[in-house]
Amino acid sequence: APVVVTAFLGSVPKIAAFAMAMRILVQGMGGLGPEMGWQGWQGMLMILAVLSMALGNIVALVQDNVKRMLAYSTISHVGFIFLGLLAGAGKGYTSAMFYTIVYALTAVGGFGLLAILSRKGVEAEYLHDLKGLNKRSPWLAAMMMLIMFSMAGVPPTVGFFAKLFVLDALVNADMLWLALVAVFFSVVGAFYYLRVIKVIYFDQPITQAPIVANVDARMAISVNGLAMLYYGIFPASLLALCQAAIAAL
Repeated sequence: APVVVTAFLGSVPKIAAFAMAMRILVQGMGGLGPEMGWQGWQGMLMILAVLSMALGNIVALVQDNVKRMLAYSTISHVGFIFLGLLAGAGKGYTSAMFYTIVYALTAVGGFGLLAILSRKGVEAEYLHDLKGLNKRSPWLAAMMMLIMFSMAGVPPTVGFFAKLFVLDALVNADMLWLALVAVFFSVVGAFYYLRVIKVIYFDQPITQAPIVANVDARMAISVNGLAMLYYGIFPASLLALCQAAIAAL
């Protein structure tokens, strides 16, 4: 699929899926919630969460196609969202919503930058297409770095707090082993995100063709990348919005 189509499928529907999960699991099946343990939907979601993180990260690890890498990593991020739902009311649901919004914005930024780098008839979707991006456009390289850092959960980007809030909710719900599993797969996932940054800054570009992009596209990717940093330094406003939304359910 074209990069823009993949960007839509890999980001926006996740917010709708989270809303549907909250409606079905929390409201429609509230009596079978986390407090019921394996007798409710917690057991099912626990298995799905671990399998999602394992499958998504392991398959993404061997991808040279950045578009596929980001698509498979989506599976692992959904596993993290499931962990927030597993932690239950309060911190759990809030952290899941926070993670969903952050991931959707980050995915749009990652795919959006690939769309900017694409030329007429040639889509930039492989790792070698990103080689030496810092030499061709230092600003776009910096935005991609912020986006990859956020996906990997590296401070001070907002992705770090998204993972931290989920892990904190799991620990408070006495699910320390699940938190440790999540940390392990986060470390695995960090490898392929940092690999993208490596080729951007330390490899030589394969082409000297100028990057042609409209001003509005450059502004959009700049706002997205800087938002990763802003909400990483000031996450309270977005977190308060999620808390208010969950409280209204």
